[in-house]
Amino acid sequence: MSEPVTALATAELALADDALVLSHRLGEWAGHAPVLEEEVALANIALDLLGQARTLYSGLGDEDELAYLREERDFRNCQLVEQPNGDFAATIVRQLFFSTWQELLYGQLTAHPLATKAVREVAYHRDHAEHWTLRLGDGTTESHTRTQRALDALWRYTGELFQPLPGLDADWAALRAGWDERIADVLGRATLSVPEGPREGGWAAGAGRQGLHTEPFGRLLAEMQHLHRSHPGAKW
Repeated sequence: MSEPVTALATAELALADDALVLSHRLGEWAGHAPVLEEEVALANIALDLLGQARTLYSGLGDEDELAYLREERDFRNCQLVEQPNGDFAATIVRQLFFSTWQELLYGQLTAHPLATKAVREVAYHRDHAEHWTLRLGDGTTESHTRTQRALDALWRYTGELFQPLPGLDADWAALRAGWDERIADVLGRATLSVPEGPREGGWAAGAGRQGLHTEPFGRLLAEMQHLHRSHPGAKW
C-alpha cells in the first residue's frame, strides 16, 4: 500500500486515523451506555468522527484499504484515542481532552475543506464532554473520585496532541496554550484538579504519530478489521 507523498497528506492521514479509532472506541458503548439517551449521544459523536475519517481518507486513496487493510505500525493516530473506554468517567475525560483539542485545531485550519463542517461538530462534542465532566466532578464522592482517577491516568497521553504535524498551517504553541486554559477552567468548575503528571519526556506516553501503539490498540484493530479481512470486498 502506497504511503502519503506530501507532508499535508501525512498530516491528514493522522487526523483521519484519530477520528476512525475514536469512532470505533465510542461505538463499543452501543448497548452498554449508562442511560439510553447517552447511548444515542455517544453513537452520534462516533458517526460524526467516522464521517470526518471518510472525508479525509477519500482524499488520500481507497478508504476501505486505508481503514481495514493497513497494519498496526501504519496507523498514525495519537495514543490517547486508542485507550480503552474504561468506566464512563474515563470515556468522558478522553472526550474532553480530545474534543477540546480538535475544536481548537479545526478553528485554526479555516482553509481546510473539512474544517467548516468539523468545527461545528467538535464544538458539540466538546460541549457534551464538558457538561458531563461538570456533572461527574461536582456530583457524588464516587463520581468525583472516578473522574479524577481518569484524569490522572490519561494525562500522560495529552502531550502528544501538541507534537506539530508538518503540512498543517497551525500555531501549535497557541493551540497548547488555549487547550491548557480551557481544560483548567473546566476542571476548576468541576472541583477537579489538573493532574501534575508528566506530559513530555521519558515518563510521558505518545509515539502514535510514529506508528508505535499501546497494547490495547492491537485488539481494537483486530476487531475493527475482522469483517473486511474475512470478506474481501465488503463495503462500508
